[in-house]
Amino acid sequence: MTSRKTKAEFGGSKKSKDSTQPFETKRSQGDGAIQLLDGAIAVINTAKAVVPIALAQGILETIANILTVVKSAIKNKSDLQVIANKCKTIGERLKSVTKDATEDDLRGHLGSALSQLNEVVNHINSDIASKKEKGFWRGLFTVTIDRDKIAAWEKDLDFVILLFIFEVTTGTEIEMKSIKKELKHVTSNVPSMNVPNNHQIEPPSRPAMLYGRDGLVAELTNLVINDQHIALIGPGGMGKSSVAKAILHEPLVTNKFSERRFFVTYDGLDPSTITFETFMTRFAGALGIEIAGADSVRQISAFLRSANALVVLDNAETFEEASASSALGDIPPAIAEMANIPGVILILTSRSRRNAPNVRWITKDIPPLDLSSAQAVFFQIYQHASRSEAEEDINALLKELDFHPLSINILANAAQQNHWSPTMLFKRWNDRHSKVLDSGKGKLQSLSDTMQLSLSSPSFQNLGEDGLRVLAIIAFLPQGLNEDLASDLLPSLPQIDTICDVLCMQSLVYRQDKFLKMLAPIRHYVRDSLRAPDTTYLQEIRAFYYRTVASCSEARDQYADIIISDHLDIEHVVACNLANIPGDAEEMTYSTCWQFLQCLRWHLPRPTTLTPAISNIVENSSTWTPKAHCLFTLAQLYGILSQLAESSQAFQAAEVLYLTAGNHESMAHCLITRADALRAQGRYIESQNLLEDLQHSDSWESLSETTKARAWFLLDMARMYAFTASADELFMKSAEDHVWGLYSKIWHCRAKFYHGVDAVQAHTHLKDLFSQCASTGYLMDRRDVLEGLAEIAFCEGRLSDAMDNLQTVIGIFEGQHSEDALRQTVRKAVVASKQGNHDLARELIQKASKSFQFFALRNARIFLQRSYGSACIELTAGEYDRAEAYFTTIIEACDMQSNLVQKAFSIRGLGEIASVHRNFALATQRFKETRSLCAEMGVPPQHLYSCLPFCALPDRFEGWTLFLKDIPPFANDNR
Repeated sequence: MTSRKTKAEFGGSKKSKDSTQPFETKRSQGDGAIQLLDGAIAVINTAKAVVPIALAQGILETIANILTVVKSAIKNKSDLQVIANKCKTIGERLKSVTKDATEDDLRGHLGSALSQLNEVVNHINSDIASKKEKGFWRGLFTVTIDRDKIAAWEKDLDFVILLFIFEVTTGTEIEMKSIKKELKHVTSNVPSMNVPNNHQIEPPSRPAMLYGRDGLVAELTNLVINDQHIALIGPGGMGKSSVAKAILHEPLVTNKFSERRFFVTYDGLDPSTITFETFMTRFAGALGIEIAGADSVRQISAFLRSANALVVLDNAETFEEASASSALGDIPPAIAEMANIPGVILILTSRSRRNAPNVRWITKDIPPLDLSSAQAVFFQIYQHASRSEAEEDINALLKELDFHPLSINILANAAQQNHWSPTMLFKRWNDRHSKVLDSGKGKLQSLSDTMQLSLSSPSFQNLGEDGLRVLAIIAFLPQGLNEDLASDLLPSLPQIDTICDVLCMQSLVYRQDKFLKMLAPIRHYVRDSLRAPDTTYLQEIRAFYYRTVASCSEARDQYADIIISDHLDIEHVVACNLANIPGDAEEMTYSTCWQFLQCLRWHLPRPTTLTPAISNIVENSSTWTPKAHCLFTLAQLYGILSQLAESSQAFQAAEVLYLTAGNHESMAHCLITRADALRAQGRYIESQNLLEDLQHSDSWESLSETTKARAWFLLDMARMYAFTASADELFMKSAEDHVWGLYSKIWHCRAKFYHGVDAVQAHTHLKDLFSQCASTGYLMDRRDVLEGLAEIAFCEGRLSDAMDNLQTVIGIFEGQHSEDALRQTVRKAVVASKQGNHDLARELIQKASKSFQFFALRNARIFLQRSYGSACIELTAGEYDRAEAYFTTIIEACDMQSNLVQKAFSIRGLGEIASVHRNFALATQRFKETRSLCAEMGVPPQHLYSCLPFCALPDRFEGWTLFLKDIPPFANDNR
């Protein structure tokens, strides 16, 4: 029979009296821990009752709660004895340092210290409460806390006590030896905890060559003094670091921050490999401290909290572009935490706009230099030619560099080191462009190196090949890429907006007036060193611009708006295609060229760079006509710009090509237009001869009746001014044409008035013709009738009627950029002056200048009309000095424009002023010059004003008339 064994027997019989010893030891340790916890809680409660600050009371209450939970719900209480001791120390410290403190003291170092302490104890309390709650739901009354967790809490409390003492003693101005003594006391029993050591680090010196930045540095210094964080943004080589260094040495800054001005550079680090530890090590090194332990942010923050500090984070794009996970997640919050420390100001320099979030940055884009500062930089380095001798030439080169500081510095050093003369420097630049800017190694001596830093950034690399392709396109387009039209210009690139944002964020491009642009050195580098623009993208851009040009008309619509906004880009695309005609778009390229010139003439008259490309079109049977079309519209554009010599040359070249192609109609159109331009200059005989030669040419019979009528009409205009035909003959042949008929009848009537027909008869006839104008719908018919009626009224002294007729003409063109409206406004001013209202006359001239700047800025003819009107007004008003100044200016302008008629009017005006001053010798000289010009024009001197009544001077200025009649004081001098 087997005996029953007890549980004790199974466990072994040797477990006698000694078997109870481990249990007794644990119970003893638990009792000791409870006693320690009770003691600590008592200290905390005592302190809580006497501290005067609510935040400190709350901290103590949280600590008491921690200890109470440990006592009641934590199984391994003995492991938390160190925590209890530290909590006791905190209670004693709080009681001591808050004695006699008030809530106002929270604004300084005490408030900062309490905030740090509050954060740590709340964290520990949350962890313990969470552990207790999890145990409760699992049915456990006590739980065990992991030793590693307890060790982490111990370290947090050690550090926060250290911070607390550091903050408070700094705030109460205790000497550093006392601080060290306190810190040594706290950390004596914690071998892993070291006090950060620090040694003073001098900030970099102020740059010796810092030109043109005084205003910017002053503006940024003011922001720093007013506690603003600043982000200085710009592409490489703009001088961001130099500006930041200059700020560090501004007197206001040194007064506020004393020795606590720090410059942390992240230059030379690889964004793809930089880690959070690398970032913080660099930061601490620049502050002059050694990080002890793992929590580098808290240690650096503690150092920064001790007094005001200004910290420059230079080359911030390195860590802003960091791709390592720890850097991406940890660096921005660390920067934000330091930026939020009272008294700490950050200046950040970066090529990237991806600045740390949760910081109120004031972003400042660093601009290029102005011309004067760029000159100063260049000539400070370059000594091989005097500034006075080379300045004009160097200015052009500086402009080509877009006043980019680094490029100017590199170029000046290259020229100085190689002993280049200004001429040789220009040759090197024209031959090599951006290659000249690679004179050394490193980003401060090589444009290529500084560009590679931007191109190697992870953000740009993530774009892949598309990033390089878009860069090449933006560099290709002189205006840059119109961001509003980007998806239309590059439809095969759906992510174009994202790419543009990244390029802008990396400061490779910048936004200006809805365009993405490049600084010239960057553009040259991309063109010289990167790939050529992608052919697919070029074809898409060409297709869009060609469609736009083909759709554009004289009306101001969406197509005209694109022409106006993108005109330089369109012009460049057309020029490139003319130089290398695409096989699939030859005919379209030629037609786009002349249509684009026409669009410029309508909407944006300006000189064009297409002239050489048009001239270089190879002439053969397939290009004669399209090249002639381009030359014809080019001539029209030159004409509206008052570049009359160039216009005439282009017309003549077009005439030859049209004739070669057998296109007599278009040839005649060019020739007739050229003849009319001569007539407008007062060259009536030349105009007449040109048109008569056409009528006697072999081409005449090939012309349409309407073209012949136009030729007859303009021939009779020249004859009318020159008085080489009777008024009865003028405009009769063109009156037979269905297009030119009514217009010719109007001018026949006006010609008869100019040639001496009774004014009443002319007035009646014009009134009858005006009633017929409504049926034609041509505004020019109505304009010319009303002009004729105004002239008749003016000559008869019916000045109010003249004003009314002129105002009606202005009303016809109201709301339009019309040269006619301006001309009639000037004539109204002349009429007002004759009425004696000289102030109104001047006001009307001023109004004409402001209201019609579209014409006045581009057309010398408008300038001459307005200036002559002003001269007549001042002469009539007796302001002879002013009138003389106007007449003199007009004569100079007429010499440049080969305008004989306005020159003759103005020289006659100077003669009348000389007569008023009784300088009859000078007056005689002026009148002889006028008579000579009349002969050159082909106008009888007595009829100088006959066809232009509004240009005639008041009757009281009779020197010209006396001179022509050889009457004293000009008797016997009229030879």
